[in-house]
Amino acid sequence: MSGWIGVDLDCTLAEYHGWKGDDEPPGKPIPNMVERVKRWLSKGKTVKIFTARVDGDVDGKQEKMIKKWCKEHIGQELEVTNVKTRHMYELWDDRAITVRRNTGRVLPQHMRPRDNYTSWKNIEDEK
Repeated sequence: MSGWIGVDLDCTLAEYHGWKGDDEPPGKPIPNMVERVKRWLSKGKTVKIFTARVDGDVDGKQEKMIKKWCKEHIGQELEVTNVKTRHMYELWDDRAITVRRNTGRVLPQHMRPRDNYTSWKNIEDEK
């Protein structure tokens, strides 16, 4: 499958306890997500950090800190973005709410329609 998986940084991949300013690096890694990202990368999947931290990051300071964090905890730099493209086929985020396609209805996680995507369960089973 071509495309990419978006992974939120704060509260999803790294601990977050409130914004402390532009000089604040990402928090401690969240082991379950770090291992999941490493597993995806080892299978050749493209993973990007999808974070609001780079919104207005005109000097690139946040992007540099995030890439350094990724190198230290994931073993490689990952692309950092705050832009969703049509090629993003999955988003892992602590704030996302699943909505049934074309209806506006909110769905609980166990009812997510995943017909043309790799489901989170299948990803978990791919060890």
